[in-house]
Amino acid sequence: MELLIRSETAVDAANVFAVEAAAFGRPAEAELVEKLQQAGVDTISLVALLDDALVGHVLFSPVTVKSDKGEFTAVALGPVAVSPDHQKEGIGSALCRQGIEACRDAGYELAFVLGHPSYYPRFGFTSSAPYGLRCQFDVPAEVFMVLELIPDAMQNKQGTVFYHPLFADV
Repeated sequence: MELLIRSETAVDAANVFAVEAAAFGRPAEAELVEKLQQAGVDTISLVALLDDALVGHVLFSPVTVKSDKGEFTAVALGPVAVSPDHQKEGIGSALCRQGIEACRDAGYELAFVLGHPSYYPRFGFTSSAPYGLRCQFDVPAEVFMVLELIPDAMQNKQGTVFYHPLFADV
């Protein structure tokens, strides 16, 4: 079986919803993806296919970092989902890696993730707290991480990271 990762298209929507809901065991993340896309949020959305079957999905969406010095736009990874029968096969990692490259190509300087501290460091994410970058949500510091997409992108950048308002429903 050959893994193919490509940009999501409109015909993938129902399968993306099914994969997200199955992977998380609830519909909240799937509904978030659907609502962000319906709202026209400029996302980077990739799907993973095995023999033409959609088995994985990753979404990157813009976030705003605000401080008393101003604000700038970055990107956040999540959700990422793989069908339960294909987890632990490297599909999620492949989606994340290709998505990070797509974010770099799109001109983003920083990427954030709110996720498991033993999973995301493999992609270069580190705790954002030492850099003065905080999440708008009240979460433990170790689960909110940042990745420089270009060298020295974190220099002189501090503030609170604000996700699209739809994330508050998850």
